Amino acid sequence: MSVFVIADSWPVGGAPLGLPWSTHFLLLGAVGIEILFRVLKITFSARAIGVRASMGVAARTILGGDFAASVTPSRSGAEPARFLVMSEAGLPVAHILLILFLELFLEMISLALIAIGFGIVWRAESGMVRGLLITVGIYSLGVLSTGAVAYLMARRRASGPPPWVVQKIGISAGVWRKVQLALRQLRDSLGSLKGAHRGLMMAALICSVLHVLARLLTLPILVYSYGESAPLSKLVLWPMALLYGAAVAPAPAGGGLVEFAFKAALGGVLPARLVAASLIWWRVYSFYIYIVIGAIAAGRTAMRALRKTGENPKSAVPGQRPGDPGTQAEPM
Repeated sequence: MSVFVIADSWPVGGAPLGLPWSTHFLLLGAVGIEILFRVLKITFSARAIGVRASMGVAARTILGGDFAASVTPSRSGAEPARFLVMSEAGLPVAHILLILFLELFLEMISLALIAIGFGIVWRAESGMVRGLLITVGIYSLGVLSTGAVAYLMARRRASGPPPWVVQKIGISAGVWRKVQLALRQLRDSLGSLKGAHRGLMMAALICSVLHVLARLLTLPILVYSYGESAPLSKLVLWPMALLYGAAVAPAPAGGGLVEFAFKAALGGVLPARLVAASLIWWRVYSFYIYIVIGAIAAGRTAMRALRKTGENPKSAVPGQRPGDPGTQAEPM
């Protein structure tokens, strides 16, 4: 699908695919800064609730999640991969759940702040900003609903046999006991949110905002490096919508769909000779490069998490390696 869109968009006399080394260095710098801010976000948010997570663990967590998200529909593999990376680093289950939820929560807040900020700066793009806010609202609803369910489950008495609903979906008593243990740990850790260090949480939020902004630098760098001009608002708002809208696409990372949307949205904004080349390099530095870096950093762990959740979902326990005791279903 990508090849089809690119071939159809490459006119006679189109822009050359080659880029100056200086442009590649700028794009790699933007990717590096974006990754650094995400690492700092996880590190600061973990320390805010009293958990020590090294920058190395944080880096493997986000990059392993990026790799798994890139090869699974609707980014469904991201959280299992991040969970497994952290669990293999020795972090308790409850702390991992809190850190991952905080990461999603801070992402939600930062996206809302950025969309509102863009709406103030680019008032002429109010329709586009409203669409972004709707997307952020849907994302926020999912994050808050997940947090509410986890909170209610942690507050209930984490003991006894599996509820009838759990039995209906085929979860065994052995797996349910492990879920109960995780719930007890989560319940004991919820108090850490009330006493979270506000300064560190604010630092994590700032890093979250900066990482999103760094990811939006790719297309402006590309367009201006070719010596062309285009409205900066379009070069920032549309990639933001495409990057975060791809999370709900059934294809991994919105493959094909993102390319069609890019052409439809920016085909009339970018000079015609620049559409295909910009699309190629934008996807390279906003998507494909994260597959390569993620595979190098934590690819094996991410694939192990995906195999675990895909091959035997009824007996898969987050944070437990295949073959460990307790992975087999136990009689009721």
